Amino acid sequence: MTVTFQFFVGKVSAVAEPQDPGFDAILARLRQVVQQLESGELSLEQSLAVYEEGVQLARKGQQQLAAAEKRVEILVSASGGIETVPFDESNGT
Repeated sequence: MTVTFQFFVGKVSAVAEPQDPGFDAILARLRQVVQQLESGELSLEQSLAVYEEGVQLARKGQQQLAAAEKRVEILVSASGGIETVPFDESNGT
């Protein structure tokens, strides 16, 4: 989170700037985007705009997941040198 300080004569106040939505908010909005696109009620232009938003949200979500994965790897390696292995989708481990 970025904090901006505003100085006034005899007064200091901190104003929090808006931050990126969290992963849960991104996922919830992506579900709404899918519902809107599947409804068939949007015009072509509206569909393209909503699709574009969905692509941007998916990228942000992927970036957040990648960052979380790196944090977990750092925590695991720092807590005793446990070996990390990639997730194997075929057997769920």
